[in-house]
Amino acid sequence: MSAGAPAAARAAALARVPARVDHYIDGAFVPAASGRTFANLDPTTGGELCRVARGDADDIARAVAAARRVLGESPWPGLLPRQRWRVLHRVADAIEARGAEIAELETLDTGLPITQARGQAARAAENFRFFADLIVGVGEEAFRVGEAFQNYVVRRPVGVAGLITPWNTPFMLESWKLAPALASGCPIVLKPAEWSPLTADLLAHVLDEAEVPAGVVNVVHGIGEEAGAALVAHPDVPLISFTGETTTGQTIMREAATHLKGLSMELGGKSPVVLFADADVDAAIDGALFSIFSLNGERCTAGSRLLVERSIYREVVDRLTRRAARVRVGDPFDPATEVGALIHAEHHARVVGYVEAGVAEGATLRAGGGRPPALPDGAYLAPTVFADVAPSMRIFQEEIFGPVLCVTPFADERDAIALANDVRYGLAAYIWTNDLRRGHRVARSMEAGMVWLNSQNVRDLRTPCGGVKASGLGREGGVHSLDFYCERQIVHVALGDPHTPRFGLAPEEGAS
Repeated sequence: MSAGAPAAARAAALARVPARVDHYIDGAFVPAASGRTFANLDPTTGGELCRVARGDADDIARAVAAARRVLGESPWPGLLPRQRWRVLHRVADAIEARGAEIAELETLDTGLPITQARGQAARAAENFRFFADLIVGVGEEAFRVGEAFQNYVVRRPVGVAGLITPWNTPFMLESWKLAPALASGCPIVLKPAEWSPLTADLLAHVLDEAEVPAGVVNVVHGIGEEAGAALVAHPDVPLISFTGETTTGQTIMREAATHLKGLSMELGGKSPVVLFADADVDAAIDGALFSIFSLNGERCTAGSRLLVERSIYREVVDRLTRRAARVRVGDPFDPATEVGALIHAEHHARVVGYVEAGVAEGATLRAGGGRPPALPDGAYLAPTVFADVAPSMRIFQEEIFGPVLCVTPFADERDAIALANDVRYGLAAYIWTNDLRRGHRVARSMEAGMVWLNSQNVRDLRTPCGGVKASGLGREGGVHSLDFYCERQIVHVALGDPHTPRFGLAPEEGAS
Protein backbone atom coordinates (compact mmCIF):
# COMPACT_ATOMS: atom_id res chain seq x y z
CA MET A 1 0.00 0.00 0.00
CA SER A 2 1.33 3.48 -0.85
CA ALA A 3 2.17 5.95 1.90
CA GLY A 4 -0.88 8.04 1.09
CA ALA A 5 -3.37 5.17 0.98
CA PRO A 6 -4.27 5.21 4.72
CA ALA A 7 -4.92 8.94 4.50
CA ALA A 8 -7.11 8.40 1.46
CA ALA A 9 -9.06 5.65 3.25
CA ARG A 10 -9.56 7.93 6.26
CA ALA A 11 -10.75 10.76 4.00
CA ALA A 12 -13.24 8.42 2.32
CA ALA A 13 -14.57 7.32 5.71
CA LEU A 14 -14.86 10.91 6.91
CA ALA A 15 -16.85 11.78 3.82
CA ARG A 16 -19.48 9.20 4.84
CA VAL A 17 -19.95 10.53 8.37
CA PRO A 18 -23.24 12.41 8.70
CA ALA A 19 -23.25 15.81 10.35
CA ARG A 20 -25.67 14.37 12.91
CA VAL A 21 -26.46 10.79 13.89
CA ASP A 22 -30.18 10.46 14.68
CA HIS A 23 -32.28 7.83 16.40
CA TYR A 24 -34.04 5.17 14.33
CA ILE A 25 -37.56 4.74 15.71
CA ASP A 26 -40.51 3.03 14.03
CA GLY A 27 -38.72 2.89 10.69
CA ALA A 28 -37.72 6.58 10.58
CA PHE A 29 -34.58 8.54 11.44
CA VAL A 30 -35.54 11.19 13.99
CA PRO A 31 -33.71 13.68 16.26
CA ALA A 32 -33.89 13.53 20.03
CA ALA A 33 -37.21 14.73 21.40
CA SER A 34 -35.30 17.35 23.42
CA GLY A 35 -33.24 18.46 20.43
CA ARG A 36 -30.06 17.83 22.43
CA THR A 37 -26.91 16.31 20.92
CA PHE A 38 -23.46 15.28 22.10
CA ALA A 39 -20.07 15.17 20.39
CA ASN A 40 -18.57 12.01 18.89
CA LEU A 41 -14.77 12.24 18.92
CA ASP A 42 -11.99 10.85 16.73
CA PRO A 43 -9.68 8.62 18.85
CA THR A 44 -6.63 9.51 16.77
CA THR A 45 -6.97 13.29 17.04
CA GLY A 46 -9.54 14.07 19.72
CA GLY A 47 -11.40 16.19 17.16
CA GLU A 48 -15.15 16.09 16.69
CA LEU A 49 -16.44 13.65 14.05
CA CYS A 50 -20.13 14.53 14.28
CA ARG A 51 -23.00 15.33 16.63
CA VAL A 52 -25.20 12.54 17.97
CA ALA A 53 -28.81 12.66 19.16
CA ARG A 54 -28.83 12.62 22.96
CA GLY A 55 -31.69 10.35 23.85
CA ASP A 56 -33.48 10.31 27.17
CA ALA A 57 -36.57 8.76 28.74
CA ASP A 58 -38.89 10.41 26.19
CA ASP A 59 -37.00 8.86 23.26
CA ILE A 60 -36.89 5.47 24.95
CA ALA A 61 -40.65 5.71 25.55
CA ARG A 62 -41.23 6.41 21.83
CA ALA A 63 -39.05 3.46 20.84
CA VAL A 64 -40.68 1.07 23.31
CA ALA A 65 -44.14 2.17 22.14
CA ALA A 66 -43.15 1.39 18.53
CA ALA A 67 -41.82 -2.01 19.57
CA ARG A 68 -44.96 -2.74 21.60
CA ARG A 69 -47.12 -2.02 18.54
CA VAL A 70 -45.18 -4.73 16.72
CA LEU A 71 -46.26 -7.19 19.39
CA GLY A 72 -49.91 -6.27 19.00
CA GLU A 73 -50.28 -5.30 15.36
CA SER A 74 -47.41 -6.69 13.28
CA PRO A 75 -47.15 -10.25 11.97
CA TRP A 76 -43.45 -10.28 12.96
CA PRO A 77 -43.68 -12.22 16.25
CA GLY A 78 -45.82 -14.92 14.64
CA LEU A 79 -43.91 -15.37 11.38
CA LEU A 80 -42.84 -18.87 10.51
CA PRO A 81 -39.15 -19.51 11.19
CA ARG A 82 -38.42 -19.74 7.47
CA GLN A 83 -39.93 -16.28 6.94
CA ARG A 84 -37.67 -14.75 9.57
CA TRP A 85 -34.80 -16.77 8.07
CA ARG A 86 -35.26 -14.86 4.80
CA VAL A 87 -35.15 -11.48 6.55
CA LEU A 88 -32.01 -12.32 8.56
CA HIS A 89 -30.21 -13.55 5.46
CA ARG A 90 -31.14 -10.30 3.68
CA VAL A 91 -29.52 -8.43 6.57
CA ALA A 92 -26.39 -10.59 6.24
CA ASP A 93 -26.29 -9.95 2.49
CA ALA A 94 -26.52 -6.20 3.08
CA ILE A 95 -23.73 -6.32 5.67
CA GLU A 96 -21.46 -8.22 3.30
CA ALA A 97 -22.23 -5.79 0.48
CA ARG A 98 -21.21 -2.88 2.72
CA GLY A 99 -18.43 -4.67 4.58
CA ALA A 100 -15.66 -2.27 3.55
CA GLU A 101 -17.76 0.75 4.53
CA ILE A 102 -18.65 -0.80 7.90
CA ALA A 103 -14.98 -1.56 8.64
CA GLU A 104 -13.83 1.93 7.70
CA LEU A 105 -16.46 3.65 9.86
CA GLU A 106 -15.65 1.30 12.75
CA THR A 107 -11.96 2.11 12.44
CA LEU A 108 -12.67 5.83 12.28
CA ASP A 109 -14.93 5.68 15.32
CA THR A 110 -13.01 3.29 17.59
CA GLY A 111 -9.36 3.37 16.57
CA LEU A 112 -9.36 -0.36 15.80
CA PRO A 113 -6.85 -1.42 13.13
CA ILE A 114 -8.59 -1.68 9.78
CA THR A 115 -7.63 -5.32 9.23
CA GLN A 116 -9.28 -6.28 12.53
CA ALA A 117 -12.35 -4.14 11.84
CA ARG A 118 -12.83 -6.00 8.56
CA GLY A 119 -12.84 -9.26 10.46
CA GLN A 120 -15.48 -7.93 12.86
CA ALA A 121 -17.75 -6.91 9.96
CA ALA A 122 -17.47 -10.40 8.49
CA ARG A 123 -18.31 -11.93 11.88
CA ALA A 124 -21.40 -9.73 12.11
CA ALA A 125 -22.75 -11.11 8.84
CA GLU A 126 -22.05 -14.64 10.04
CA ASN A 127 -23.95 -13.96 13.27
CA PHE A 128 -27.09 -13.15 11.29
CA ARG A 129 -26.67 -16.22 9.06
CA PHE A 130 -26.01 -18.52 12.01
CA PHE A 131 -29.11 -17.52 13.97
CA ALA A 132 -31.24 -17.50 10.80
CA ASP A 133 -30.28 -21.11 10.18
CA LEU A 134 -30.62 -22.04 13.84
CA ILE A 135 -34.21 -20.83 14.14
CA VAL A 136 -35.19 -23.00 11.17
CA GLY A 137 -33.40 -26.08 12.43
CA VAL A 138 -34.05 -25.91 16.17
CA GLY A 139 -36.53 -28.43 17.48
CA GLU A 140 -39.02 -28.18 20.32
CA GLU A 141 -39.12 -30.77 23.04
CA ALA A 142 -41.91 -33.32 23.39
CA PHE A 143 -42.38 -35.88 26.17
CA ARG A 144 -44.69 -38.88 26.05
CA VAL A 145 -45.93 -40.35 29.34
CA GLY A 146 -46.96 -43.80 28.26
CA GLU A 147 -50.42 -43.69 26.73
CA ALA A 148 -51.72 -41.10 29.20
CA PHE A 149 -50.09 -37.78 28.22
CA GLN A 150 -48.25 -36.04 25.39
CA ASN A 151 -46.39 -32.99 26.69
CA TYR A 152 -44.70 -30.47 24.42
CA VAL A 153 -42.78 -27.20 24.75
CA VAL A 154 -43.64 -24.09 22.76
CA ARG A 155 -41.25 -21.17 22.26
CA ARG A 156 -42.67 -17.68 21.90
CA PRO A 157 -40.95 -14.28 22.02
CA VAL A 158 -40.65 -12.81 25.51
CA GLY A 159 -41.54 -9.29 24.35
CA VAL A 160 -39.59 -6.08 23.78
CA ALA A 161 -35.87 -6.85 24.10
CA GLY A 162 -33.68 -4.09 25.53
CA LEU A 163 -30.13 -4.37 24.15
CA ILE A 164 -27.25 -2.30 25.54
CA THR A 165 -23.96 -2.74 23.70
CA PRO A 166 -20.33 -1.68 24.35
CA TRP A 167 -17.90 0.41 22.36
CA ASN A 168 -15.00 -1.98 21.83
CA THR A 169 -16.27 -3.98 18.80
CA PRO A 170 -19.65 -2.30 18.48
CA PHE A 171 -20.97 -3.54 15.15
CA MET A 172 -20.18 -7.20 15.75
CA LEU A 173 -21.53 -7.15 19.32
CA GLU A 174 -24.73 -5.42 18.19
CA SER A 175 -25.23 -8.21 15.66
CA TRP A 176 -24.51 -10.82 18.35
CA LYS A 177 -27.56 -9.57 20.28
CA LEU A 178 -29.81 -8.44 17.42
CA ALA A 179 -29.62 -11.63 15.39
CA PRO A 180 -30.98 -14.07 18.01
CA ALA A 181 -33.53 -11.54 19.28
CA LEU A 182 -34.85 -11.10 15.74
CA ALA A 183 -34.72 -14.84 15.07
CA SER A 184 -36.83 -15.35 18.20
CA GLY A 185 -39.46 -12.85 17.02
CA CYS A 186 -38.77 -10.12 19.59
CA PRO A 187 -39.07 -6.43 18.70
CA ILE A 188 -36.00 -4.55 19.89
CA VAL A 189 -34.80 -1.30 21.39
CA LEU A 190 -31.02 -0.97 21.01
CA LYS A 191 -29.00 1.55 23.02
CA PRO A 192 -25.48 1.63 21.50
CA ALA A 193 -22.43 2.86 23.37
CA GLU A 194 -22.08 6.63 23.18
CA TRP A 195 -18.38 6.51 22.25
CA SER A 196 -18.99 4.51 19.04
CA PRO A 197 -22.32 5.44 17.41
CA LEU A 198 -21.37 5.45 13.72
CA THR A 199 -21.78 1.78 12.84
CA ALA A 200 -24.96 1.50 14.92
CA ASP A 201 -26.36 4.23 12.67
CA LEU A 202 -25.15 2.35 9.61
CA LEU A 203 -26.73 -0.83 10.97
CA ALA A 204 -30.09 0.95 11.15
CA HIS A 205 -29.70 1.82 7.45
CA VAL A 206 -28.79 -1.80 6.69
CA LEU A 207 -31.93 -3.04 8.48
CA ASP A 208 -33.99 -0.54 6.52
CA GLU A 209 -32.49 -1.75 3.24
CA ALA A 210 -33.16 -5.37 4.23
CA GLU A 211 -36.87 -4.47 4.72
CA VAL A 212 -37.02 -5.34 8.39
CA PRO A 213 -40.54 -4.10 9.22
CA ALA A 214 -40.88 -0.69 10.88
CA GLY A 215 -40.75 -0.82 14.66
CA VAL A 216 -39.13 -4.24 14.84
CA VAL A 217 -35.72 -2.65 15.53
CA ASN A 218 -35.39 0.77 17.14
CA VAL A 219 -32.07 2.48 17.90
CA VAL A 220 -31.83 5.19 20.55
CA HIS A 221 -28.47 6.90 21.03
CA GLY A 222 -27.45 8.63 24.21
CA ILE A 223 -25.53 8.60 27.47
CA GLY A 224 -25.76 5.45 29.55
CA GLU A 225 -26.99 7.22 32.67
CA GLU A 226 -29.84 8.77 30.66
CA ALA A 227 -30.96 6.63 27.71
CA GLY A 228 -29.55 3.37 29.03
CA ALA A 229 -31.02 3.86 32.48
CA ALA A 230 -34.42 4.74 30.98
CA LEU A 231 -34.40 1.54 28.91
CA VAL A 232 -33.60 -0.59 31.95
CA ALA A 233 -36.31 1.15 34.01
CA HIS A 234 -39.08 0.95 31.41
CA PRO A 235 -41.84 -1.39 32.65
CA ASP A 236 -42.71 -2.64 29.16
CA VAL A 237 -39.21 -4.03 28.50
CA PRO A 238 -39.17 -7.48 30.13
CA LEU A 239 -35.55 -8.40 29.42
CA ILE A 240 -32.18 -6.69 29.12
CA SER A 241 -29.07 -8.02 27.41
CA PHE A 242 -26.04 -5.99 28.44
CA THR A 243 -22.35 -6.20 27.62
CA GLY A 244 -20.11 -3.82 29.52
CA GLU A 245 -18.23 -3.26 32.73
CA THR A 246 -19.15 -4.82 36.03
CA THR A 247 -20.19 -1.79 38.08
CA THR A 248 -22.69 -0.78 35.37
CA GLY A 249 -23.97 -4.35 35.37
CA GLN A 250 -24.56 -4.16 39.11
CA THR A 251 -26.53 -0.93 38.65
CA ILE A 252 -28.64 -2.55 35.92
CA MET A 253 -29.31 -5.58 38.11
CA ARG A 254 -30.56 -3.44 40.99
CA GLU A 255 -32.92 -1.49 38.74
CA ALA A 256 -34.11 -4.57 36.85
CA ALA A 257 -35.14 -6.19 40.12
CA THR A 258 -38.00 -3.68 40.44
CA HIS A 259 -39.77 -5.27 37.48
CA LEU A 260 -38.22 -8.77 37.76
CA LYS A 261 -36.68 -8.39 34.30
CA GLY A 262 -34.78 -11.20 32.65
CA LEU A 263 -31.05 -10.42 32.47
CA SER A 264 -28.13 -11.63 30.40
CA MET A 265 -24.95 -9.77 31.22
CA GLU A 266 -21.40 -10.28 29.95
CA LEU A 267 -19.32 -8.08 32.21
CA GLY A 268 -15.65 -7.45 32.93
CA GLY A 269 -12.76 -9.87 32.81
CA LYS A 270 -9.24 -10.39 34.07
CA SER A 271 -8.57 -13.62 32.26
CA PRO A 272 -5.53 -15.79 33.03
CA VAL A 273 -3.27 -17.46 30.49
CA VAL A 274 -1.60 -20.42 32.23
CA LEU A 275 1.64 -21.50 30.51
CA PHE A 276 3.25 -24.76 31.67
CA ALA A 277 6.86 -25.57 30.83
CA ASP A 278 5.92 -28.59 28.68
CA ALA A 279 3.76 -26.51 26.32
CA ASP A 280 4.53 -25.40 22.79
CA VAL A 281 6.05 -22.15 24.04
CA ASP A 282 6.21 -20.55 20.59
CA ALA A 283 2.47 -21.09 20.05
CA ALA A 284 1.69 -19.95 23.59
CA ILE A 285 3.61 -16.70 23.17
CA ASP A 286 1.85 -16.05 19.86
CA GLY A 287 -1.49 -16.68 21.55
CA ALA A 288 -0.72 -14.56 24.60
CA LEU A 289 0.44 -11.57 22.54
CA PHE A 290 -2.54 -11.76 20.20
CA SER A 291 -4.96 -12.13 23.09
CA ILE A 292 -3.82 -8.95 24.86
CA PHE A 293 -2.79 -6.72 21.96
CA SER A 294 -5.42 -7.47 19.30
CA LEU A 295 -8.41 -5.09 19.33
CA ASN A 296 -6.03 -2.68 21.12
CA GLY A 297 -6.40 -4.79 24.27
CA GLU A 298 -9.96 -3.48 24.60
CA ARG A 299 -11.65 -6.86 24.87
CA CYS A 300 -13.36 -8.47 27.83
CA THR A 301 -11.84 -11.89 27.09
CA ALA A 302 -8.27 -10.56 26.78
CA GLY A 303 -5.67 -12.78 28.42
CA SER A 304 -4.38 -9.94 30.56
CA ARG A 305 -2.60 -12.09 33.19
CA LEU A 306 0.08 -14.45 31.89
CA LEU A 307 1.01 -17.04 34.53
CA VAL A 308 4.27 -18.82 33.61
CA GLU A 309 5.86 -21.88 35.20
CA ARG A 310 8.98 -20.72 37.01
CA SER A 311 11.47 -22.88 35.10
CA ILE A 312 10.75 -21.01 31.84
CA TYR A 313 9.66 -17.68 33.34
CA ARG A 314 12.72 -15.54 32.52
CA GLU A 315 12.98 -16.90 28.99
CA VAL A 316 9.30 -16.15 28.32
CA VAL A 317 9.52 -12.64 29.80
CA ASP A 318 12.55 -11.84 27.63
CA ARG A 319 10.81 -13.09 24.50
CA LEU A 320 7.61 -11.19 25.29
CA THR A 321 9.63 -8.02 25.86
CA ARG A 322 11.31 -8.26 22.47
CA ARG A 323 8.07 -9.08 20.65
CA ALA A 324 6.04 -6.35 22.35
CA ALA A 325 8.63 -3.73 21.41
CA ARG A 326 8.21 -4.71 17.75
CA VAL A 327 4.39 -4.57 17.67
CA ARG A 328 3.42 -1.97 15.08
CA VAL A 329 1.47 0.92 16.62
CA GLY A 330 0.11 3.54 14.29
CA ASP A 331 -2.60 4.88 12.02
CA PRO A 332 -5.56 2.48 12.31
CA PHE A 333 -6.17 2.87 8.56
CA ASP A 334 -2.71 1.45 7.73
CA PRO A 335 -3.03 -2.33 7.09
CA ALA A 336 0.40 -2.80 8.69
CA THR A 337 -0.84 -1.44 12.04
CA GLU A 338 -1.31 -4.06 14.76
CA VAL A 339 -2.36 -1.72 17.60
CA GLY A 340 -4.26 1.48 16.88
CA ALA A 341 -5.59 4.24 19.11
CA LEU A 342 -7.60 3.61 22.26
CA ILE A 343 -11.24 4.62 22.00
CA HIS A 344 -11.23 7.94 23.87
CA ALA A 345 -8.94 10.32 25.75
CA GLU A 346 -10.74 9.49 29.01
CA HIS A 347 -10.11 5.79 28.55
CA HIS A 348 -6.49 6.44 27.55
CA ALA A 349 -5.97 8.37 30.80
CA ARG A 350 -7.52 5.50 32.77
CA VAL A 351 -5.21 2.89 31.19
CA VAL A 352 -2.15 5.11 31.71
CA GLY A 353 -3.22 5.45 35.34
CA TYR A 354 -2.96 1.67 35.71
CA VAL A 355 0.51 1.69 34.14
CA GLU A 356 1.58 4.28 36.68
CA ALA A 357 0.04 2.21 39.50
CA GLY A 358 1.95 -0.87 38.35
CA VAL A 359 5.24 0.99 38.48
CA ALA A 360 4.40 2.51 41.88
CA GLU A 361 3.52 -0.89 43.33
CA GLY A 362 6.82 -2.41 42.27
CA ALA A 363 6.09 -4.39 39.11
CA THR A 364 8.91 -4.44 36.55
CA LEU A 365 8.03 -2.48 33.41
CA ARG A 366 9.67 -4.43 30.59
CA ALA A 367 8.07 -2.87 27.50
CA GLY A 368 5.96 0.11 26.55
CA GLY A 369 4.19 2.03 29.26
CA GLY A 370 3.99 5.34 27.44
CA ARG A 371 3.05 7.10 24.26
CA PRO A 372 4.97 5.98 21.15
CA PRO A 373 7.40 8.83 20.28
CA ALA A 374 6.16 9.06 16.68
CA LEU A 375 2.53 9.56 17.80
CA PRO A 376 2.37 12.74 19.89
CA ASP A 377 -1.40 13.19 19.41
CA GLY A 378 -4.37 10.89 19.90
CA ALA A 379 -5.14 8.12 22.38
CA TYR A 380 -2.11 5.94 21.61
CA LEU A 381 -0.28 3.68 24.06
CA ALA A 382 2.70 1.47 23.29
CA PRO A 383 2.07 -2.24 23.98
CA THR A 384 3.05 -2.71 27.59
CA VAL A 385 4.50 -5.69 29.46
CA PHE A 386 4.91 -5.86 33.25
CA ALA A 387 6.92 -8.68 34.83
CA ASP A 388 7.09 -9.80 38.47
CA VAL A 389 3.47 -8.82 39.07
CA ALA A 390 2.29 -9.85 42.54
CA PRO A 391 -1.31 -10.96 43.16
CA SER A 392 -1.82 -8.06 45.57
CA MET A 393 -1.17 -5.44 42.88
CA ARG A 394 -4.02 -3.53 41.26
CA ILE A 395 -2.78 -4.42 37.78
CA PHE A 396 -3.16 -8.11 38.70
CA GLN A 397 -6.61 -7.73 40.26
CA GLU A 398 -8.42 -5.03 38.24
CA GLU A 399 -9.56 -4.90 34.63
CA ILE A 400 -7.39 -2.47 32.67
CA PHE A 401 -9.01 -2.94 29.22
CA GLY A 402 -6.00 -1.87 27.24
CA PRO A 403 -2.77 -3.26 25.74
CA VAL A 404 -1.17 -4.09 29.10
CA LEU A 405 0.09 -7.62 29.88
CA CYS A 406 0.92 -8.67 33.45
CA VAL A 407 3.31 -11.63 33.85
CA THR A 408 3.58 -13.66 37.07
CA PRO A 409 5.55 -16.86 37.83
CA PHE A 410 4.04 -19.95 39.42
CA ALA A 411 5.62 -22.96 41.11
CA ASP A 412 3.35 -25.88 40.25
CA GLU A 413 -0.14 -26.83 39.11
CA ARG A 414 -1.77 -26.06 42.44
CA ASP A 415 -0.10 -22.64 42.55
CA ALA A 416 -1.18 -21.90 38.96
CA ILE A 417 -4.83 -22.71 39.73
CA ALA A 418 -4.79 -20.59 42.89
CA LEU A 419 -3.31 -17.60 41.05
CA ALA A 420 -5.70 -17.97 38.10
CA ASN A 421 -8.73 -17.93 40.39
CA ASP A 422 -7.47 -15.21 42.74
CA VAL A 423 -9.52 -12.39 41.18
CA ARG A 424 -13.16 -11.36 41.35
CA TYR A 425 -13.68 -12.02 37.63
CA GLY A 426 -14.35 -15.29 35.82
CA LEU A 427 -15.01 -14.76 32.13
CA ALA A 428 -12.31 -16.67 30.22
CA ALA A 429 -9.15 -18.70 30.84
CA TYR A 430 -6.44 -20.05 28.55
CA ILE A 431 -4.24 -23.07 29.31
CA TRP A 432 -1.12 -24.15 27.44
CA THR A 433 0.27 -27.64 28.08
CA ASN A 434 1.07 -30.76 26.09
CA ASP A 435 -0.08 -32.95 28.99
CA LEU A 436 -3.75 -33.25 28.04
CA ARG A 437 -4.71 -35.01 31.25
CA ARG A 438 -3.38 -32.02 33.15
CA GLY A 439 -4.97 -29.68 30.65
CA HIS A 440 -8.45 -31.11 31.25
CA ARG A 441 -7.86 -31.21 34.99
CA VAL A 442 -6.80 -27.57 35.16
CA ALA A 443 -9.60 -26.51 32.80
CA ARG A 444 -12.20 -27.97 35.17
CA SER A 445 -10.53 -26.10 38.05
CA MET A 446 -10.81 -22.70 36.37
CA GLU A 447 -13.44 -20.34 37.80
CA ALA A 448 -14.33 -19.15 34.30
CA GLY A 449 -17.30 -19.44 31.99
CA MET A 450 -15.13 -20.18 28.95
CA VAL A 451 -11.81 -22.04 28.78
CA TRP A 452 -9.49 -22.54 25.81
CA LEU A 453 -6.87 -25.30 25.89
CA ASN A 454 -3.86 -24.77 23.61
CA SER A 455 -5.69 -22.03 21.72
CA GLN A 456 -6.39 -18.33 21.83
CA ASN A 457 -9.99 -17.09 21.76
CA VAL A 458 -11.71 -18.92 18.88
CA ARG A 459 -15.50 -18.84 19.29
CA ASP A 460 -17.92 -21.57 18.27
CA LEU A 461 -21.31 -19.87 17.88
CA ARG A 462 -23.12 -23.02 19.00
CA THR A 463 -21.60 -22.93 22.49
CA PRO A 464 -22.63 -20.87 25.54
CA CYS A 465 -20.85 -17.54 26.03
CA GLY A 466 -20.70 -15.85 29.42
CA GLY A 467 -18.90 -15.65 32.73
CA VAL A 468 -19.09 -16.39 36.43
CA LYS A 469 -18.41 -14.32 39.57
CA ALA A 470 -18.14 -10.61 38.67
CA SER A 471 -18.00 -11.40 34.96
CA GLY A 472 -21.76 -11.65 34.64
CA LEU A 473 -24.70 -13.99 34.57
CA GLY A 474 -26.67 -15.88 31.96
CA ARG A 475 -25.44 -17.49 28.76
CA GLU A 476 -25.90 -16.57 25.12
CA GLY A 477 -24.84 -18.41 21.98
CA GLY A 478 -26.62 -21.11 20.01
CA VAL A 479 -29.88 -22.29 21.54
CA HIS A 480 -28.89 -20.56 24.78
CA SER A 481 -29.62 -17.24 23.06
CA LEU A 482 -33.02 -18.47 21.90
CA ASP A 483 -33.76 -19.64 25.43
CA PHE A 484 -33.12 -16.09 26.66
CA TYR A 485 -35.27 -14.30 24.08
CA CYS A 486 -38.09 -16.86 24.15
CA GLU A 487 -40.53 -17.93 26.80
CA ARG A 488 -40.87 -21.70 26.92
CA GLN A 489 -44.40 -22.84 27.63
CA ILE A 490 -45.19 -26.45 28.40
CA VAL A 491 -48.51 -27.80 27.12
CA HIS A 492 -49.77 -31.04 28.77
CA VAL A 493 -52.26 -33.01 26.67
CA ALA A 494 -54.25 -35.86 28.16
CA LEU A 495 -54.57 -38.73 25.68
CA GLY A 496 -57.18 -40.62 27.67
CA ASP A 497 -58.90 -40.63 31.03
CA PRO A 498 -56.79 -38.41 33.34
CA HIS A 499 -57.88 -40.48 36.38
CA THR A 500 -58.46 -37.36 38.50
CA PRO A 501 -59.32 -38.07 42.15
CA ARG A 502 -62.98 -37.09 42.65
CA PHE A 503 -63.36 -34.74 45.61
CA GLY A 504 -66.68 -33.67 47.14
CA LEU A 505 -68.91 -36.55 46.08
CA ALA A 506 -71.98 -37.47 48.12
CA PRO A 507 -71.74 -40.89 49.87
CA GLU A 508 -74.16 -42.49 47.43
CA GLU A 509 -71.94 -41.33 44.50
CA GLY A 510 -68.97 -43.31 45.69
CA ALA A 511 -65.76 -42.54 47.59
CA SER A 512 -63.18 -40.27 46.11
